[in-house]
Amino acid sequence: MGVTGSGQPSTLTRFEAETSVIEVEPGLYSAFLHKSWWIVAGPNGGYIAAIVLRAMVAMVAEPDRRPRSLSIQYLRPPTEGEIRIEVTVERAGRSVSNLSARMTQDGRTVVLAMASFANDREGIVSFDETDGFADIFGTGRVPSPDEVKPGEVDPTRDVPMRGHYDIRWVVGDLPFTVGSGQEGSARCGGWLRPVEPVAIDEVVLAAMSDAWLPPIFSRVDIPLAIPTIDLTIHFRTPPKDPFGFCFVLFESPVAAHGYTVEHGRILDSDGTLLVECRQLAVLA
Repeated sequence: MGVTGSGQPSTLTRFEAETSVIEVEPGLYSAFLHKSWWIVAGPNGGYIAAIVLRAMVAMVAEPDRRPRSLSIQYLRPPTEGEIRIEVTVERAGRSVSNLSARMTQDGRTVVLAMASFANDREGIVSFDETDGFADIFGTGRVPSPDEVKPGEVDPTRDVPMRGHYDIRWVVGDLPFTVGSGQEGSARCGGWLRPVEPVAIDEVVLAAMSDAWLPPIFSRVDIPLAIPTIDLTIHFRTPPKDPFGFCFVLFESPVAAHGYTVEHGRILDSDGTLLVECRQLAVLA
């Protein structure tokens, strides 16, 4: 759900309603940016990614041809209100489609995106050597979501977007709590899912890829603004339980010259890799 004609069905969840797109004409979609998805100075990058991907999914219109990669360039922050998304199918092969998208507001381009959609294929080789939880917890037991109390992780700042998620902090120092003379690690993560019962598909995973707090917050003792320049998401597989918690881990191995690189993973509850993502952001 999430693509509408002249109206929106009452069965839409809030996430679906606030990421929905309306086909204006072939290849052109409209959407409305809601202030509830704002972070400090503009809309969350994952929220924007979800809307762009929603329009691309509508353009492909083949359920078996799923999103495999999405790369987004954030040119300027849009404001609350209507936006337009122009989607172009650059190529549609037997199993892979390549698309581009341009999001505009008031005549100005705010986002550029590229995506690949593909059908499952019978490969001659199949294996999975990802570490799952091993490199996060070593040989220790992974705490279940029920063992981790939900709570405020950054209570001094007004970040409306976080109200859409159930955040259960497990890894890393809480934001801006590194004491004087100490040096924390730019690594954090925990259990995450939408607060409402919305099925976690690629659109939701796109939103979740930028829903956690930037890992650099666990390394500093003062709030920073971290606007995203670009975000790339690779989708591996959907979760086994689409309404369950996913485990996220984000790391920033590099911060230099006024920019930081962030690596992220979203894992299923059993440690299966669902998403890998990477972004470049400004240190402001």
